[in-house]
Amino acid sequence: MPAPRPDSGPDAVSPAAREAGTRPMRILLSNDDGYRAPGLLCLWRVLSRRWEVTVAAPDRDRSGASNSLTLRNPLRAERREDGFIVVEGTPTDCVHLALTGLLEQDPDIVVSGINAGGNLGDDVLYSGTVAAALEGRHLGLPAMAVSLVGRNPQCYETAAAVVERFLGELEHGFIPSGTVLNVNVPDLPPERIAGTRVTRLGHRHRSRPAVAGRDPSGERIYWFGEAGSARDNAPDTDFHAVEQGFVSVTPIHADLTRHRALDTISSWVGKLTIGNGT
Repeated sequence: MPAPRPDSGPDAVSPAAREAGTRPMRILLSNDDGYRAPGLLCLWRVLSRRWEVTVAAPDRDRSGASNSLTLRNPLRAERREDGFIVVEGTPTDCVHLALTGLLEQDPDIVVSGINAGGNLGDDVLYSGTVAAALEGRHLGLPAMAVSLVGRNPQCYETAAAVVERFLGELEHGFIPSGTVLNVNVPDLPPERIAGTRVTRLGHRHRSRPAVAGRDPSGERIYWFGEAGSARDNAPDTDFHAVEQGFVSVTPIHADLTRHRALDTISSWVGKLTIGNGT
């Protein structure tokens, strides 16, 4: 697997910012809902009016795929007449394959979305939308994941306008190195959006119990229960911002280390004698 590209420093200026004014920004667009999803199609239409957009998306709904890669089977990628690259794989497969084997030139940024439903708090651990953006970050590019919060969201144009505005600013700015912007947009018309807030991830309660049933042959089957409601929805969280009608922007990264627990764990692990060491 190729190593991540080196960054220029703690704040990596986007390639678009380095070449501001010399050419349109190049965007790699992906998602986890599949290449025919309304959110992706809406975002593609809006962004293509200003920039060079390449779509590399799954051939079907891959929600919940998280960061999984297809390692033991070959990947098939079809280039359609509309320019879309349709990949028989996960969202992470799509971005990885595009950046390491399919594109002649690197994009300036990876954008994943617009997801049908929010990716708030603990959702980012399972989200294929967020995973596609994280793969872009892993391969050295600025990245953004975008979700429209609602059970059956409709206001994709609102979310697309938010992304267009953000990308317009990024033509002359930057996303800090190693950072993905996780953007959640309320399912509201533009005039009802209260503004934008930079937030931290909240947390959910435990998921509801699995639902048991039987298939036509009588065999036992299960469906996962609904995600838990918000447990930590303090005013600085993504949950609270969206509830109040604000666009939530959460900078996230892939370091899962619980730094505040290092000393506590060291205090008892250091007392263990295992093998010839401590």
